[in-house]
Amino acid sequence: MATLFSEPVVRVKRALSALGAADTVTVLDSKVPTAAAAAAALGCGVAAITNSLVFDVGGAPLLILASGAARVDVRKVAAQLGTGKIRSASPGFVLEHTGQEIGGVAPVGHPEKIKTLLDESLKFHEVLWAGAGDHHSMFSISYEELRRITGAVEMPVR
Repeated sequence: MATLFSEPVVRVKRALSALGAADTVTVLDSKVPTAAAAAAALGCGVAAITNSLVFDVGGAPLLILASGAARVDVRKVAAQLGTGKIRSASPGFVLEHTGQEIGGVAPVGHPEKIKTLLDESLKFHEVLWAGAGDHHSMFSISYEELRRITGAVEMPVR
């Protein structure tokens, strides 16, 4: 029997269950590779979309869960972390470290745990929506639950 979910989405669903979170994965009719597209498809504000952004910090991945309405200030984040330069990751780097393509990266379901930061501005939304592993899938979650399942460090990122 064929599955309705891509392999990356299956891994996200497994991770949510293993972490004790509700499986709220929703498959949308159209691709939602951007926060604006996801917000339009879900009928919510773009600020409630949680972008899972992967950065390269000296060859190690850094995942920043940021509001779709925000642009991450990598200099500010680097200063707060005391790291060197934080660079945007290439599509290949993102796929290698998450098992997911840019535009569909989820906060969980990666081959290995990734150091994760959580944009504090997301806490003002009762329901957040995050990518679920591909361009068609999203899941809903509360800020506190997202923080719990990712082990993310809360931080202003803009």
